[in-house]
Amino acid sequence: MAKIAMIGAGSLVFCKTLMSDFLATLALAGSEYRLMALTHTRLDKMEAFVKRMIKDNGIDASVVATTDRREALKDADYVVVMIQSGGVEEFRQDYEIPLKYGVDQCIGDTMGPGGVFRALRHIPALLEIANDMREVCPNAILFNYANPMAMCCWALGRVQGLQFVGLCHGVQTTMDLIASYTGVPKDEIDYLCAGINHMGWFLRLQHQGKDLYPLLKENFEKPGYYVNEKVRAEVMRHFGYFMTESTGHLSEYLPYFRKNKKALDLYCDEPSFGGESGAYYKYCEMLAGKFATTDPLALETTQLGPRSAEYCSHIIEALETGVPFRLNGNVRNDGYITNLPNGSCVEVPIYVDRLGLHPTVVGNLPIQCAALNMTNVLVQGLTVEASFTGDPELVMNAVALDPLTASVLTLKEIRDMVAEMLQAEAKYLPQFARKTLRPVPSISIPKDVQRAEVPLDPALAIANRFMKLAGA
Repeated sequence: MAKIAMIGAGSLVFCKTLMSDFLATLALAGSEYRLMALTHTRLDKMEAFVKRMIKDNGIDASVVATTDRREALKDADYVVVMIQSGGVEEFRQDYEIPLKYGVDQCIGDTMGPGGVFRALRHIPALLEIANDMREVCPNAILFNYANPMAMCCWALGRVQGLQFVGLCHGVQTTMDLIASYTGVPKDEIDYLCAGINHMGWFLRLQHQGKDLYPLLKENFEKPGYYVNEKVRAEVMRHFGYFMTESTGHLSEYLPYFRKNKKALDLYCDEPSFGGESGAYYKYCEMLAGKFATTDPLALETTQLGPRSAEYCSHIIEALETGVPFRLNGNVRNDGYITNLPNGSCVEVPIYVDRLGLHPTVVGNLPIQCAALNMTNVLVQGLTVEASFTGDPELVMNAVALDPLTASVLTLKEIRDMVAEMLQAEAKYLPQFARKTLRPVPSISIPKDVQRAEVPLDPALAIANRFMKLAGA
């Protein structure tokens, strides 16, 4: 049966969730699971827990654990990647250094300085995995869960011949919200969602052929609904479509919601990742401290319940059985969304069967939706190019184009911040070894400075002439 390599199995919560899903899938009976992490600290705990789940539930499956990635990958059919290069310590740098300069991030793993630097750490690691796969399991499919999803998958899309899909739970969990906001059962809603990861647009929402958008929009004009998702509600009110990401995430991808105290107080004052500063880093730091003294798996039941909202087990089930499954996944844009750049990463509907993954051609997004996506796509593309070329100037350019960063910092401040982050995280940025960001000193202009004798810009010269004629 299937051989499934779990790369990053030290992720106790997430790996446990996926393993529970796999073991609860009847079509995967007899499968072999290879758990891989860099150290045995958490890996051994995960292996012991999976073995208990197999035994306690009478599952036909086997599991092995290793710190050797190539050993885990050898002859694998499927490769699940859930890495976090640098761990919580580098995540701290992603959050605290930008905050010192005035960039206030809530999640910091998709866009902003935090998203850019997480991508720069993850891309080399993902390319190593992909290159190993080409040698030891060339026909395997890679399922990527590492964020920032779009940047990571954009990089994976440059690996010739690699079969991959990036998986997120934003679409399916947002559908739970839409069902509750409209009072329509989730499984009765027909929808089309497409865009980029963490910024996908629900282009159509229907129940029995009737458009649900009028009801959704009407409800979001009510304070009781609006207060639940202020940022998503505002974007829908002004751009016309509901989006996949929560207030905490979405507030970082746009320049409107975190640029000053007034905006933060108005839109990002809710608890539980509702937009508060450093919410996700503080959560991860808390878990890391807790896990250092407590084995969370010792408190978990081995009883298998219903499968989670994650797509992975359903995709592998469809590939193994041929029974089709539909999902929204992240793939290289080979004409699937025609007004976003080819070669970038897009999140579109995908159908899966025994023959593989079949992404859907969506065509053009509404022009305003594509425009908002492009503000993030440009940052993604520069970040990927920076990682491949090892050019620190492109890192600075990527961060300078980030909507949130650009709303609060000058170019000189951005350059200083990026230089500090490159130095602080150098251990995990091998592509920039022996390269430094070019210093650009400040220019001091004395009050009595005389302008240089140079020709005026023609447009400025004409403007000056008319000002004089007008007596200004």
